[in-house]
Amino acid sequence: MIGVMNSVEAVITSIQGLSASSEDLSALHDLLRGAQDSLRAEPDVNFSILDQLDASKHSLGYLYFLEVLTCGPVSKEKASYEIPIISRFINSCDAGQIRLASDKFVSLCKRLKDHVLELRDPLRGVGPLLTAVQKLQVSTKRLTALHPDLLQLCLQAKSYKSGFSILSDDIVEVDQPKDLFLYCYYGGMICIGLKRFQKALELLYNVVTAPMHQVNAIALEAYKKYILVSLIHNGQFTNSLPKCASTAAQRNFKTFSGPYIELGNCYNDGKIGELEALVVAKSAEFENDKNLGLVKQAVSSLYKRNILRLTQKYLTLSLQDIANMVQLGNAKEAEMHVLQMIQDGQIHALINQKDGMVRFLEDPEQYKSSEMIEVMDSVIQRTIGLSKNLLAMDESLSCDPLYLGKVGRERQRYDFGDDFDTVPQKFSM
Repeated sequence: MIGVMNSVEAVITSIQGLSASSEDLSALHDLLRGAQDSLRAEPDVNFSILDQLDASKHSLGYLYFLEVLTCGPVSKEKASYEIPIISRFINSCDAGQIRLASDKFVSLCKRLKDHVLELRDPLRGVGPLLTAVQKLQVSTKRLTALHPDLLQLCLQAKSYKSGFSILSDDIVEVDQPKDLFLYCYYGGMICIGLKRFQKALELLYNVVTAPMHQVNAIALEAYKKYILVSLIHNGQFTNSLPKCASTAAQRNFKTFSGPYIELGNCYNDGKIGELEALVVAKSAEFENDKNLGLVKQAVSSLYKRNILRLTQKYLTLSLQDIANMVQLGNAKEAEMHVLQMIQDGQIHALINQKDGMVRFLEDPEQYKSSEMIEVMDSVIQRTIGLSKNLLAMDESLSCDPLYLGKVGRERQRYDFGDDFDTVPQKFSM
């Protein structure tokens, strides 16, 4: 059989005849794995062979040939020729078949990403990779190896909305920790680009608090952005890391994030002049981290935070008084900040253009409109879904022999007698 499979024609014939049922596909997969080395060494293998196959019907075989044909160093000429071929295959392939060789499909999609980056045209890869993620995903709860690559292309193409479309799923299944780190880091940056700071904080928080034995570059960069987004969104900085952060993070993050810690402490003091002086002094470090734009947004947010404090003390103020109190240049700048805060829903106020007076109002939202009820129901349903997922994961973990064995070994190390119960066979954490 091996001798027969070494023939390209025989491989094509097998693909055409064994792509119908699941049993046939399983047999075909075994044959293709056995023949892939000989296909790589076969000089007659070229792109014209793909004309004998239908990408939608013969997806598994097509994938094997395409993976062989596209391997090798990336060049602009190679990228220009192969991008349309790979993109068409991704759009037309059968999801069930490509999942049988998911590692090869992932490799092919990563090659597409490399090609579009070689041509400095990341937008060309966004659509195909979004389709690839949807076809590779067995469930929306599962993180694939392609999620980070898609988000990276969306970032470079500034196609933030496309990237955000996959961030609404609650991920609970992860194969590789690095994929989760990159998914949350890139996702946080996309949310920053869309000014969805609450979601950005959530994603960056996941990176900062993820289990790690030693600090990695992704987590460290996420922590720097976490500090800045906390200032922009929450208007405050806390020196202490979340309690659930790893020991490695607790020990090392602050050491490698000195300028950002200093910025946060200065921000908390509320003195805009000192904050701006610090930004100028540390601008080279912020620029080197590509965070200077975010730092400037944090500085701008201090003006807004100080204006927000005024609403808690005064019912009416002139624009000039606001400018003086929050150290803005003039009444016009104060008006622009107040208008922006009203538009963003941060404050409720009316500006009298005749006398330049601002009247601060109470929040008009009564939380009983149909729109608000829909929002609350959506949040409740998401919480219920997350709770069910956690219970299912807890149930699975508490019955896992490997986990129970490890817990049992740990308990033996700290066995102080009969005052403690033995490890149960099944329990809730």
